[in-house]
Amino acid sequence: MTTVVVLYHSGYGHTQRMAQAVADGAGADLLAIDADGNLPEGGWDTLTAAGAIIMGSPTYMGSVSWQFKKFADASSKIWYTQAWKDKLFAGFTHSAAINGDKSSTLNYLFTLAMQHGGLWVSQGVMPSNSKAAQRNDPNYLGSYSGAIGQAPSDAGAGDMPPGDLASARAFGERVAAVSARFKS
Repeated sequence: MTTVVVLYHSGYGHTQRMAQAVADGAGADLLAIDADGNLPEGGWDTLTAAGAIIMGSPTYMGSVSWQFKKFADASSKIWYTQAWKDKLFAGFTHSAAINGDKSSTLNYLFTLAMQHGGLWVSQGVMPSNSKAAQRNDPNYLGSYSGAIGQAPSDAGAGDMPPGDLASARAFGERVAAVSARFKS
């Protein structure tokens, strides 16, 4: 199986919990963007060596956090050499509102992956959208392009709905399975 890395920034811990769930499902390594928008030492090499990168950011004001954007802008050095061309990518996000413009964040992550010549892995789970659906059902929030989560603004990371974390874990499993199919 190819190496999967979960790259993320988290402001208040919610996105970090999602990142951990995604990583658990994918059997992936975690790589955090710090509060100043930087990767740890060796981070760029870790990403370049990975077969798949799952990117995560909170949705702030309709897009990724500034820390994630700083990382994305710094990735232009990698873009110039096309070192990530044909690498698998996927994405996830979290915000306080049910909608919260999470699709804008996922579209940003998708566009970044496409600029690097990557291949996108979708959620791959139908939404739970029947009258009988419950908040903790798989993909209850209804995303196709990546995993999404939601918790009220006054809820700590420990209060996240278990269904969102289960959906994130299943998303990680999907990315790992697709990645295994692309192994050289």
